[in-house]
Amino acid sequence: MDERLWLPPLPDAPEVLIECPRFSFVKRRADGAVDFISPLPCPYNYGSIPGLTSDEGDPLDAVVLGPRLALGQRLKVPVVGVIGFVDAGRGDPKVVCSAAPLTNAERAGLERFFRVYALFKQALHRVRGNAPDTRFAGWLPLPAPVVVTLGEDTGAGATGRRAP
Repeated sequence: MDERLWLPPLPDAPEVLIECPRFSFVKRRADGAVDFISPLPCPYNYGSIPGLTSDEGDPLDAVVLGPRLALGQRLKVPVVGVIGFVDAGRGDPKVVCSAAPLTNAERAGLERFFRVYALFKQALHRVRGNAPDTRFAGWLPLPAPVVVTLGEDTGAGATGRRAP
């Protein structure tokens, strides 16, 4: 497996912050600035898991299946899959969360979406003057969940990576 797609330890049901509600056209950066406006709406609730980062240095991305959620909403939702994605040459995995198990149709829909999204991001990078490696990298194995009890030191820092 590409080491750029390494994942920090994840709880069974991480807290997800919704940054792009389902059917939105505006994709924002981690700092809230507009990254781009899509010609098509995003079919999923898109956000991040605060406190955990990916190889690219941004908060770890999360997709929440189900009905449209409000911008800024925070919710704890179970992890049902992880999509490998490379953006601008850096690992940018997408944690897929849902209250229900992932169906084959949802899995196929997510694959189609992120394959097309990769093409869009490649074009966006070219327009911005660079052409780095950007691609859908398949499904990743689910990481072993981390169980944290109140007051317990997990040895994880701001990246969620465990200390040696």
